[in-house]
Amino acid sequence: MSKLYNVSASPHVRDKVTTKNIMQDVVIGLLPAVLAGIWVFKVPALLVLSTTCVTCILTEYFYERFMKKPITTSDYSALVTGLLLGMNLPSTIPLWIAMLGSVFAILVVKQLFGGLGQNFMNPALGARCFLLISFTGRMTSFTVDGVSQATPLALIKNADKTVAVTETLASNGVSLFDMFIGTTGGVIGETSAIAILIGAAYLFIKRIINWRIPIMYLGSFSIFVLLFGGYGLDGSYLLSQLLGGGLLLGAFFMATDYVTCPITPNGRIIYGLCLGVLTGIFRIFGGSAEGVSYAIIFCNLLVPLIEKITIPKPFGYVKMKNKK
Repeated sequence: MSKLYNVSASPHVRDKVTTKNIMQDVVIGLLPAVLAGIWVFKVPALLVLSTTCVTCILTEYFYERFMKKPITTSDYSALVTGLLLGMNLPSTIPLWIAMLGSVFAILVVKQLFGGLGQNFMNPALGARCFLLISFTGRMTSFTVDGVSQATPLALIKNADKTVAVTETLASNGVSLFDMFIGTTGGVIGETSAIAILIGAAYLFIKRIINWRIPIMYLGSFSIFVLLFGGYGLDGSYLLSQLLGGGLLLGAFFMATDYVTCPITPNGRIIYGLCLGVLTGIFRIFGGSAEGVSYAIIFCNLLVPLIEKITIPKPFGYVKMKNKK
Protein backbone atom coordinates (compact mmCIF):
# COMPACT_ATOMS: atom_id res chain seq x y z
CA MET A 1 0.00 0.00 0.00
CA SER A 2 2.91 2.40 0.63
CA LYS A 3 3.77 2.32 -3.07
CA LEU A 4 0.36 3.62 -4.18
CA TYR A 5 0.18 7.16 -5.58
CA ASN A 6 -2.34 8.93 -3.37
CA VAL A 7 -4.02 12.23 -4.22
CA SER A 8 -5.44 14.12 -1.25
CA ALA A 9 -7.85 17.03 -1.23
CA SER A 10 -6.73 20.64 -1.31
CA PRO A 11 -6.04 22.93 0.43
CA HIS A 12 -3.28 21.47 2.59
CA VAL A 13 -2.27 24.68 4.38
CA ARG A 14 -4.52 26.73 6.64
CA ASP A 15 -4.94 30.31 5.50
CA LYS A 16 -7.38 33.18 5.91
CA VAL A 17 -7.92 33.21 2.16
CA THR A 18 -10.93 31.06 1.30
CA THR A 19 -11.83 29.14 -1.82
CA LYS A 20 -14.50 31.73 -2.46
CA ASN A 21 -11.94 34.57 -2.35
CA ILE A 22 -9.66 32.76 -4.79
CA MET A 23 -12.46 31.96 -7.22
CA GLN A 24 -13.71 35.55 -7.10
CA ASP A 25 -10.25 36.74 -8.12
CA VAL A 26 -10.11 34.18 -10.94
CA VAL A 27 -13.47 35.43 -12.23
CA ILE A 28 -12.15 39.00 -12.17
CA GLY A 29 -8.99 37.86 -13.96
CA LEU A 30 -11.08 36.20 -16.68
CA LEU A 31 -13.30 39.24 -17.27
CA PRO A 32 -10.99 41.08 -19.72
CA ALA A 33 -10.83 38.03 -22.02
CA VAL A 34 -14.58 37.44 -21.60
CA LEU A 35 -15.39 41.02 -22.57
CA ALA A 36 -12.95 40.88 -25.48
CA GLY A 37 -14.63 37.70 -26.72
CA ILE A 38 -18.06 39.32 -26.56
CA TRP A 39 -16.70 42.40 -28.35
CA VAL A 40 -15.28 40.29 -31.20
CA PHE A 41 -18.00 37.62 -31.52
CA LYS A 42 -20.95 39.74 -30.38
CA VAL A 43 -24.28 38.32 -29.10
CA PRO A 44 -23.60 34.63 -29.97
CA ALA A 45 -20.60 34.67 -27.62
CA LEU A 46 -22.68 36.21 -24.83
CA LEU A 47 -25.31 33.50 -25.28
CA VAL A 48 -22.73 30.69 -25.17
CA LEU A 49 -21.04 32.08 -22.06
CA SER A 50 -24.37 32.64 -20.31
CA THR A 51 -25.46 29.10 -21.16
CA THR A 52 -22.32 27.43 -19.83
CA CYS A 53 -22.24 29.48 -16.63
CA VAL A 54 -25.91 28.98 -15.77
CA THR A 55 -25.84 25.27 -16.67
CA CYS A 56 -22.72 24.61 -14.58
CA ILE A 57 -24.20 26.35 -11.54
CA LEU A 58 -27.56 24.60 -11.85
CA THR A 59 -25.95 21.19 -12.42
CA GLU A 60 -23.87 21.56 -9.27
CA TYR A 61 -26.84 22.80 -7.25
CA PHE A 62 -29.27 20.04 -8.26
CA TYR A 63 -26.68 17.27 -7.96
CA GLU A 64 -25.69 18.32 -4.44
CA ARG A 65 -29.30 18.78 -3.40
CA PHE A 66 -30.32 15.40 -4.81
CA MET A 67 -27.35 13.71 -3.10
CA LYS A 68 -28.07 15.61 0.13
CA LYS A 69 -24.63 17.18 0.17
CA PRO A 70 -23.72 20.75 1.24
CA ILE A 71 -24.56 23.24 -1.50
CA THR A 72 -21.31 24.78 -2.77
CA THR A 73 -22.51 26.96 -5.64
CA SER A 74 -21.72 30.10 -3.62
CA ASP A 75 -17.96 29.40 -3.76
CA TYR A 76 -17.84 30.49 -7.43
CA SER A 77 -16.02 27.34 -8.55
CA ALA A 78 -18.91 26.29 -10.79
CA LEU A 79 -19.01 29.79 -12.25
CA VAL A 80 -15.28 29.60 -13.03
CA THR A 81 -15.80 26.25 -14.74
CA GLY A 82 -18.67 27.71 -16.77
CA LEU A 83 -16.62 30.72 -17.83
CA LEU A 84 -13.58 28.64 -18.81
CA LEU A 85 -15.69 26.16 -20.75
CA GLY A 86 -17.56 28.93 -22.56
CA MET A 87 -14.28 30.65 -23.40
CA ASN A 88 -13.05 27.38 -24.93
CA LEU A 89 -16.02 27.07 -27.27
CA PRO A 90 -16.62 28.73 -30.65
CA SER A 91 -19.38 31.33 -30.74
CA THR A 92 -21.14 29.26 -33.44
CA ILE A 93 -21.64 26.22 -31.20
CA PRO A 94 -25.29 25.21 -30.72
CA LEU A 95 -26.43 26.04 -27.20
CA TRP A 96 -27.53 22.48 -26.50
CA ILE A 97 -23.95 21.30 -27.07
CA ALA A 98 -22.71 24.00 -24.67
CA MET A 99 -25.23 22.73 -22.10
CA LEU A 100 -24.12 19.12 -22.60
CA GLY A 101 -20.48 20.09 -22.09
CA SER A 102 -21.37 22.00 -18.92
CA VAL A 103 -23.20 19.03 -17.43
CA PHE A 104 -20.27 16.76 -18.31
CA ALA A 105 -17.77 19.16 -16.69
CA ILE A 106 -19.63 19.45 -13.38
CA LEU A 107 -21.30 16.06 -13.08
CA VAL A 108 -18.76 13.65 -14.58
CA VAL A 109 -15.38 15.35 -14.12
CA LYS A 110 -16.03 17.19 -10.85
CA GLN A 111 -18.87 15.82 -8.73
CA LEU A 112 -18.60 12.09 -9.46
CA PHE A 113 -15.02 12.24 -8.21
CA GLY A 114 -15.98 13.92 -4.95
CA GLY A 115 -16.41 17.59 -5.82
CA LEU A 116 -13.98 20.49 -5.64
CA GLY A 117 -10.54 19.30 -4.57
CA GLN A 118 -11.04 15.70 -5.69
CA ASN A 119 -11.24 15.96 -9.50
CA PHE A 120 -8.15 14.62 -11.24
CA MET A 121 -8.37 16.90 -14.29
CA ASN A 122 -9.58 20.40 -15.04
CA PRO A 123 -13.38 20.12 -15.50
CA ALA A 124 -13.61 22.74 -18.25
CA LEU A 125 -10.82 21.13 -20.28
CA GLY A 126 -12.21 17.66 -19.70
CA ALA A 127 -15.53 18.84 -21.12
CA ARG A 128 -13.86 20.60 -24.04
CA CYS A 129 -12.00 17.44 -25.04
CA PHE A 130 -15.23 15.45 -24.68
CA LEU A 131 -16.97 17.86 -27.04
CA LEU A 132 -14.04 17.88 -29.48
CA ILE A 133 -14.23 14.12 -29.77
CA SER A 134 -18.03 14.05 -29.99
CA PHE A 135 -18.67 17.10 -32.20
CA THR A 136 -15.43 17.76 -34.05
CA GLY A 137 -16.99 19.71 -36.91
CA ARG A 138 -19.01 22.02 -34.67
CA MET A 139 -16.06 22.59 -32.34
CA THR A 140 -13.70 23.61 -35.14
CA SER A 141 -16.01 25.98 -37.03
CA PHE A 142 -15.06 29.62 -36.44
CA THR A 143 -16.45 32.93 -37.73
CA VAL A 144 -15.56 36.59 -37.35
CA ASP A 145 -18.25 39.14 -38.25
CA GLY A 146 -20.32 36.33 -39.72
CA VAL A 147 -17.55 35.17 -42.08
CA SER A 148 -16.02 31.70 -41.73
CA GLN A 149 -12.33 32.00 -40.96
CA ALA A 150 -9.53 29.53 -40.23
CA THR A 151 -7.49 30.13 -37.10
CA PRO A 152 -4.01 31.66 -37.55
CA LEU A 153 -2.45 28.44 -36.23
CA ALA A 154 -4.26 26.39 -38.87
CA LEU A 155 -3.07 28.78 -41.59
CA ILE A 156 0.54 28.46 -40.41
CA LYS A 157 0.42 24.68 -39.99
CA ASN A 158 -0.81 24.14 -43.54
CA ALA A 159 1.44 26.78 -45.10
CA ASP A 160 4.58 26.42 -47.19
CA LYS A 161 7.49 26.77 -44.76
CA THR A 162 9.58 28.52 -47.41
CA VAL A 163 7.19 31.47 -47.13
CA ALA A 164 7.54 33.83 -44.18
CA VAL A 165 4.91 33.53 -41.47
CA THR A 166 3.95 37.20 -41.76
CA GLU A 167 3.35 36.74 -45.50
CA THR A 168 1.21 33.65 -44.91
CA LEU A 169 -0.92 35.52 -42.38
CA ALA A 170 -1.12 38.69 -44.50
CA SER A 171 -2.32 36.73 -47.54
CA ASN A 172 -5.29 35.63 -45.41
CA GLY A 173 -5.98 39.08 -44.00
CA VAL A 174 -4.42 38.41 -40.59
CA SER A 175 -1.48 40.06 -38.81
CA LEU A 176 0.37 39.53 -35.55
CA PHE A 177 -1.31 42.70 -34.27
CA ASP A 178 -4.73 41.16 -35.01
CA MET A 179 -3.69 38.12 -32.99
CA PHE A 180 -2.54 40.33 -30.14
CA ILE A 181 -5.81 42.29 -30.07
CA GLY A 182 -8.03 39.30 -30.79
CA THR A 183 -9.80 39.99 -34.08
CA THR A 184 -9.09 36.54 -35.53
CA GLY A 185 -10.87 33.22 -35.83
CA GLY A 186 -10.86 30.99 -32.78
CA VAL A 187 -12.81 30.13 -29.67
CA ILE A 188 -14.44 32.90 -27.64
CA GLY A 189 -11.85 33.49 -24.94
CA GLU A 190 -8.51 32.65 -26.53
CA THR A 191 -8.11 35.11 -29.39
CA SER A 192 -7.23 38.30 -27.48
CA ALA A 193 -3.71 37.95 -26.07
CA ILE A 194 -3.72 41.41 -24.51
CA ALA A 195 -6.93 40.71 -22.60
CA ILE A 196 -5.56 37.41 -21.27
CA LEU A 197 -2.30 39.09 -20.21
CA ILE A 198 -4.20 41.83 -18.36
CA GLY A 199 -6.14 39.19 -16.44
CA ALA A 200 -2.96 37.21 -15.75
CA ALA A 201 -1.25 40.35 -14.41
CA TYR A 202 -4.14 40.79 -11.98
CA LEU A 203 -3.74 37.21 -10.72
CA PHE A 204 -0.01 37.72 -10.26
CA ILE A 205 -0.59 40.95 -8.33
CA LYS A 206 -3.14 39.21 -6.10
CA ARG A 207 -0.70 36.28 -5.74
CA ILE A 208 -3.32 33.81 -6.88
CA ILE A 209 -0.98 32.08 -9.32
CA ASN A 210 2.72 31.26 -9.09
CA TRP A 211 5.22 32.16 -11.82
CA ARG A 212 6.75 28.69 -12.09
CA ILE A 213 4.08 26.92 -14.13
CA PRO A 214 3.26 29.59 -16.76
CA ILE A 215 6.86 30.75 -17.22
CA MET A 216 8.25 27.23 -17.52
CA TYR A 217 5.35 26.28 -19.78
CA LEU A 218 5.82 29.20 -22.17
CA GLY A 219 9.62 29.00 -22.00
CA SER A 220 9.92 25.30 -22.78
CA PHE A 221 7.29 25.60 -25.50
CA SER A 222 9.18 28.50 -27.11
CA ILE A 223 12.44 26.56 -27.21
CA PHE A 224 10.69 23.49 -28.63
CA VAL A 225 8.95 25.30 -31.51
CA LEU A 226 12.11 27.22 -32.44
CA LEU A 227 14.04 23.94 -32.63
CA PHE A 228 11.45 21.79 -34.38
CA GLY A 229 8.95 24.18 -35.98
CA GLY A 230 10.69 24.23 -39.34
CA TYR A 231 11.10 28.03 -39.49
CA GLY A 232 14.41 28.26 -37.65
CA LEU A 233 14.96 31.12 -35.22
CA ASP A 234 12.10 33.15 -36.69
CA GLY A 235 10.72 35.58 -34.12
CA SER A 236 7.50 36.09 -36.08
CA TYR A 237 6.83 32.36 -36.07
CA LEU A 238 7.44 32.18 -32.33
CA LEU A 239 5.11 35.13 -31.69
CA SER A 240 2.38 33.57 -33.84
CA GLN A 241 2.63 30.35 -31.84
CA LEU A 242 2.54 32.19 -28.51
CA LEU A 243 -0.33 34.49 -29.45
CA GLY A 244 -2.37 31.91 -31.37
CA GLY A 245 -4.71 29.29 -29.99
CA GLY A 246 -5.30 28.63 -26.33
CA LEU A 247 -1.68 28.72 -25.13
CA LEU A 248 -1.85 31.90 -23.04
CA LEU A 249 -5.30 31.08 -21.65
CA GLY A 250 -4.12 27.58 -20.77
CA ALA A 251 -0.81 28.67 -19.28
CA PHE A 252 -2.22 31.33 -16.95
CA PHE A 253 -5.74 30.14 -16.15
CA MET A 254 -6.00 26.36 -16.58
CA ALA A 255 -2.56 24.84 -16.06
CA THR A 256 -2.42 26.75 -12.74
CA ASP A 257 -5.64 25.20 -11.41
CA TYR A 258 -5.01 24.60 -7.70
CA VAL A 259 -6.61 21.16 -7.64
CA THR A 260 -4.92 19.61 -10.66
CA CYS A 261 -1.39 21.07 -10.55
CA PRO A 262 1.53 20.11 -8.27
CA ILE A 263 1.92 21.85 -4.92
CA THR A 264 5.71 21.44 -4.67
CA PRO A 265 7.94 24.19 -6.19
CA ASN A 266 10.12 21.72 -8.11
CA GLY A 267 7.03 19.80 -9.13
CA ARG A 268 5.59 22.93 -10.71
CA ILE A 269 8.77 23.44 -12.71
CA ILE A 270 8.70 19.85 -14.01
CA TYR A 271 4.97 20.18 -14.70
CA GLY A 272 5.52 23.36 -16.73
CA LEU A 273 8.34 21.76 -18.72
CA CYS A 274 6.17 18.75 -19.55
CA LEU A 275 3.34 21.03 -20.64
CA GLY A 276 5.57 23.00 -22.98
CA VAL A 277 7.11 19.96 -24.64
CA LEU A 278 3.80 18.14 -25.04
CA THR A 279 2.05 21.19 -26.48
CA GLY A 280 4.91 21.60 -28.95
CA ILE A 281 4.69 17.94 -29.98
CA PHE A 282 0.92 18.11 -30.47
CA ARG A 283 1.06 21.35 -32.44
CA ILE A 284 4.00 20.57 -34.72
CA PHE A 285 3.80 16.82 -35.20
CA GLY A 286 0.10 16.20 -34.49
CA GLY A 287 -2.80 16.33 -36.88
CA SER A 288 -4.31 19.42 -35.24
CA ALA A 289 -2.88 22.93 -35.07
CA GLU A 290 -3.79 23.11 -31.36
CA GLY A 291 -2.85 20.85 -28.46
CA VAL A 292 -3.07 22.84 -25.24
CA SER A 293 -6.13 21.06 -23.84
CA TYR A 294 -4.76 17.56 -24.36
CA ALA A 295 -1.34 18.54 -23.00
CA ILE A 296 -2.82 19.94 -19.78
CA ILE A 297 -5.11 16.95 -19.22
CA PHE A 298 -2.26 14.50 -19.84
CA CYS A 299 -0.03 16.36 -17.39
CA ASN A 300 -2.87 16.46 -14.85
CA LEU A 301 -2.61 12.68 -14.80
CA LEU A 302 1.12 12.92 -14.09
CA VAL A 303 0.72 15.16 -11.05
CA PRO A 304 0.66 12.36 -8.41
CA LEU A 305 3.91 10.95 -9.82
CA ILE A 306 5.51 14.40 -10.08
CA GLU A 307 4.64 15.17 -6.47
CA LYS A 308 5.91 11.79 -5.31
CA ILE A 309 9.39 12.44 -6.72
CA THR A 310 9.59 16.14 -5.75
CA ILE A 311 8.13 16.17 -2.24
CA PRO A 312 10.76 17.64 0.15
CA LYS A 313 12.39 15.22 2.58
CA PRO A 314 11.87 16.03 6.28
CA PHE A 315 14.91 17.44 8.09
CA GLY A 316 16.96 14.59 9.51
CA TYR A 317 15.28 12.03 7.25
CA VAL A 318 17.37 8.89 6.74
CA LYS A 319 16.18 6.13 4.45
CA MET A 320 16.12 2.83 6.30
CA LYS A 321 18.09 0.06 4.62
CA ASN A 322 16.37 -3.22 4.11
CA LYS A 323 17.50 -5.71 6.72
CA LYS A 324 18.39 -9.17 5.55
